[in-house]
Amino acid sequence: MPVETRIHPESAKVLKRDVRKGIVRYKGIERVIDQPGWYPEDDDFGILSGSDFDAGDRALQEIKAEIASLPSGADIRRIRTKLRLSQRRASELLGGGPRAFQKYESGEVVVSRPMANLLLLLDRDPSLIKHLMRDRAA
Repeated sequence: MPVETRIHPESAKVLKRDVRKGIVRYKGIERVIDQPGWYPEDDDFGILSGSDFDAGDRALQEIKAEIASLPSGADIRRIRTKLRLSQRRASELLGGGPRAFQKYESGEVVVSRPMANLLLLLDRDPSLIKHLMRDRAA
């Protein structure tokens, strides 16, 4: 099966799908990421398209959450599982939309300050979730 290639529009170099190390910088904080894209054989610049941008977007969201002292996607997942909630059920009880927790946990979206505060309270006292469940049932 032949390898799919593209031609770089400026350098005319042959590009192939690859993953290379990239750096995302924001307000003095850096993250090294695995950056998929179309790259030439040498170390010259490649081209990103479509979902290639997702890795950098997630890293940027992580940095923004860190700067704002908001919980990371891993923290949110830990709290949600501690509460024994599915992503869908957490969204129903706590708000944010039907796919909110999927987006928070994947790093696609940074959690809001009010949601972060609610999650931190529930992390400290998981029994509080009973009040939300009872209110939703009424």
